[in-house]
Amino acid sequence: MMDRVMRIGKRDFAIGEHTYIMGILNVTPDSFSDGGRHNRLEEAIIHVERMINEGADIIDIGGESTRPGYTFVSDEEEIDRVVPVIEEIRKRWDIPISVDTYKSKVAKAACTAGADLINDIWGLQYDKDMAAVVKDMDLAVCLMHNRENLDYQDFHQDFLQDMSKIIDTAKEAGISDDKIIIDPGIGFAKTLDMNLYLMNNLEILHQFGYPILLGTSRKSMIGKTLDLPVDQRLEGTLATTVMGVMKGSHLVRVHDVLANRRAIQMTEAILQKGKH
Repeated sequence: MMDRVMRIGKRDFAIGEHTYIMGILNVTPDSFSDGGRHNRLEEAIIHVERMINEGADIIDIGGESTRPGYTFVSDEEEIDRVVPVIEEIRKRWDIPISVDTYKSKVAKAACTAGADLINDIWGLQYDKDMAAVVKDMDLAVCLMHNRENLDYQDFHQDFLQDMSKIIDTAKEAGISDDKIIIDPGIGFAKTLDMNLYLMNNLEILHQFGYPILLGTSRKSMIGKTLDLPVDQRLEGTLATTVMGVMKGSHLVRVHDVLANRRAIQMTEAILQKGKH
């Protein structure tokens, strides 16, 4: 694992020393796992407080579901969903705030409201203005692997080439290395076998030299493997988190903060103490 400090908002993250937790806050009526549960401001803030108390290091706010078959929402509607929540969090806590969006207008409004990180499921490939907004507003950015089809010739090589192209887009826009996080995109434009292959080979991402965020929480990879509905995927998620820590993931994006924090703590204790 790399050893360096990455600053997100007002906090320093010791990359390479610990796996940090990004807690998920969906302020959407149709999220795949908790749709409608936190889309009222008061309920959202209660959930944020719980995640902070349970050990979240970053709060990731989503104003549009990106589950398979999701309903597209306009920039204005997405802004109306996320900005009040960002403003309310910022009044109460200094925790770094991430916004899960691929739209430059939403990113700009979110940053103005107090967001520190843009978590783009299209890795700057969807909205041609997104890279410039990230650069001009001095935001950190998480670049996720995604594509419009499953037309891979060689999944391993094509995945790495896609990831390189995504990173090049950021670099060409002038986004500095210390602002970039990468995400393999588990569950996006991949078959079950591809997702499982990536989970078992996460270390291939280290060649790029950026912090790695792993997002597997409650996803279909777990549901299909264990034949379980979305509300019964905690154990499967914890297995991926443990493997993520062992493979060198620097952050995990999860719904269940406390359970994942304990799994990380136990795994890190074994890895660190087991060296002596």
